Amino acid sequence: MAGPRLSRRGAGAEDHWPGFVDALATLLLVVVFLLSLFIVAQFALGRALSNRDAELSRLNTRLSDLANMLALEKDMRKGAEERIALLLVTLDKKNNDMEALKETLANAQSASAEIESALTAEKEISKKAREEIAAMTAQIAALNAQLARLNAALEAAEQKDKKQKAQIVNLGKRLNAALAQKVSELARYKSDFFGRLLEVLGDREGIHVVGDRFVFETDILFASGSAELNPMGEQSLAQIAAAIIDVSKEIPPDIDWVIRVDGHTDSIPIRSGYASNWELSAARAISVVKFFIRAGVPPKRLVAAGFGQYHPIDRGRSAAALARNRRIELKMDSR
Repeated sequence: MAGPRLSRRGAGAEDHWPGFVDALATLLLVVVFLLSLFIVAQFALGRALSNRDAELSRLNTRLSDLANMLALEKDMRKGAEERIALLLVTLDKKNNDMEALKETLANAQSASAEIESALTAEKEISKKAREEIAAMTAQIAALNAQLARLNAALEAAEQKDKKQKAQIVNLGKRLNAALAQKVSELARYKSDFFGRLLEVLGDREGIHVVGDRFVFETDILFASGSAELNPMGEQSLAQIAAAIIDVSKEIPPDIDWVIRVDGHTDSIPIRSGYASNWELSAARAISVVKFFIRAGVPPKRLVAAGFGQYHPIDRGRSAAALARNRRIELKMDSR
């Protein structure tokens, strides 16, 4: 067809239809089509993007809600954990209380068992007690009867006792009179003994009278710190022993008398020979008693006693005062 068209143009007037116009038209159509597609695609893409933004916004909102819910859940979980911990503590306390209650219950049960056992034993004891009370009642009745008999016997004994008391009063008066007589007799013999010692000893130095006692300063009888009699002391004591023997022959046998020999020291502690002044004073008194026995005085008429430094006759601290306190005392006395 083109050949003839060309041939027509070639014959009449020159009519040229460029072939590129068809190409341009076709290209234009293609471009229009592509633009249409692009617009449609843009529209679709815009809608899709718009839908995506809306979906993203919705998702973000959902995520925000989920995050808030998660935070709330965490808070609730934390509160629940705290409550659980508190409940566990409370449970432990309750368990401990329960154990304590169980122990208390066990103790109470044990105590109850003991009380029950005690009650059982008490019942048995009560039964025995009733039996014993009955027996005691019978015994009391018997004792009352015996007491009545004893009262009757006592009344008779009281009547007899009155008579005996009268006799005892008379005997007491007689005994007191006899004792007074014996004391009076002993006082007389003591006076005789005292007088004879005064005659024998005279006014010798270191010997003096204190009340009813003859006092010998031990310096004339013993060396310092010693309980052994010196010759001068033995000579003086020999005369006293003779006087004791003479007086003893005159005293009736029914008068119980003794010559008491008391040893005394000064307050200066002894440093050798004896453990204390008390032992030294006793040893000196015993030495005098032994000398009297060797001289013939009966031993049963002699008593030795040691007083140490506890009964001074002079409270001074001078040499003369200490010498006076170192002494042997002789006294006749009743036993």
